[in-house]
Amino acid sequence: MASYNCSDSTCGMGVTGLSCSKCGGPLEHNDLVKPDGSVVGVSQCPKGCGKIKSPSCCGIEMLPVSK
Repeated sequence: MASYNCSDSTCGMGVTGLSCSKCGGPLEHNDLVKPDGSVVGVSQCPKGCGKIKSPSCCGIEMLPVSK
């Protein structure tokens, strides 16, 4: 299950427990490489139901917590 922390060290916000509403499976972090080579973090269903852009906080993308 993916967990994320705010990239702003003064904030301290974190989130965990994101689940797919179709199958109930826990979303997992992955990186999506766009055609221009830039990378966007996504949270995706391991069963292939879909993916969303990873959460953001304080106007910046939250970082996945290392396991």
